[in-house]
Amino acid sequence: MTEGEPFHVWDNIVILDFVRNPGAAFSLASGSTWIFSVLAAAVTVVIIWLARRLRSVGWAVAFGLLLGGTLGNLSDRLFREPGFAVGWVIDFINLPWLMPAIFNVADIAITSSVVVLVLLVLTGRNVDGTRGAREKSSRNRT
Repeated sequence: MTEGEPFHVWDNIVILDFVRNPGAAFSLASGSTWIFSVLAAAVTVVIIWLARRLRSVGWAVAFGLLLGGTLGNLSDRLFREPGFAVGWVIDFINLPWLMPAIFNVADIAITSSVVVLVLLVLTGRNVDGTRGAREKSSRNRT
């Protein structure tokens, strides 16, 4: 792909558009790329540490998606230009009918993990595979 030359895969529904993103979502905080590198590394360490405690398939899927997305964007930040730990993330998926943003597969994984995590918390699923206190107390009342 050539930067600045969008390729219409499917009319104006799916467009591949090569963009170098120096910041977070919507290119926010583009001068703080190194902070995102440090945060992504910390998230990676925490997920690997928590993985030992996982006894729930749902939490494993959520953390797996988060880990994959985080490592994808972190590898861009570490190894792409302009330099180590300050590299630009490559975004290329544009769905103009959905949102005014260009993103990548790692962003899809991170967003999906957040959705799964919210569902797990709302349904009372714990990391160790047990049900939350709310569900236990409602079962004891009946």
